[in-house]
Amino acid sequence: MSRQINLIVIHCAATPNGDSLFRGSPGTPSQRTPVQAIDAMHQARGFRRSPKVRQAWNPDLVAIGYHFLIYTNGAVVTGRAPAEIGAHVAGFNAKSLGICLIGTDRFTALQWDALRVLVAGLQKTYPEAGVVGHRDLSPDTDGDGKVEPHEWLKICPGFSVADWLAGGMAPLSDHLWEPA
Repeated sequence: MSRQINLIVIHCAATPNGDSLFRGSPGTPSQRTPVQAIDAMHQARGFRRSPKVRQAWNPDLVAIGYHFLIYTNGAVVTGRAPAEIGAHVAGFNAKSLGICLIGTDRFTALQWDALRVLVAGLQKTYPEAGVVGHRDLSPDTDGDGKVEPHEWLKICPGFSVADWLAGGMAPLSDHLWEPA
């Protein structure tokens, strides 16, 4: 199963900046990973994945809407299969891939590096796909041809994807999280 991809959409988890979302002790039943935390959030919102697709790709994730998550340590993990329609931006899911950074508007240097590598790789696989932030897909309510801050339905991903791309995908200094 494959599908046409014309958008790569960058999101944030809207979780506290710098919080890894890892909980419990590694290797114990109480351990919860960030992808499990996001899956639980999406399950609570009523998202669901097809049992048939789940059987083939990440069967323990019942609801996750994103295709990729980037942890604070820079690890990239998968949620939905790339061939699976996401649940990350209403009206655009059928032909897009969703990437979620753990945090809200400040991300670690490792996350920025992982985002650059992931997006560059996806652009090679899907050269026709544009790269945008979730907020960039908000409606242009005043009809001036630009989606401006007063029109954003969400601030997600908490930074300007256009500025990040224009800067060669280098970390945006105002959006870099560094531990105190």
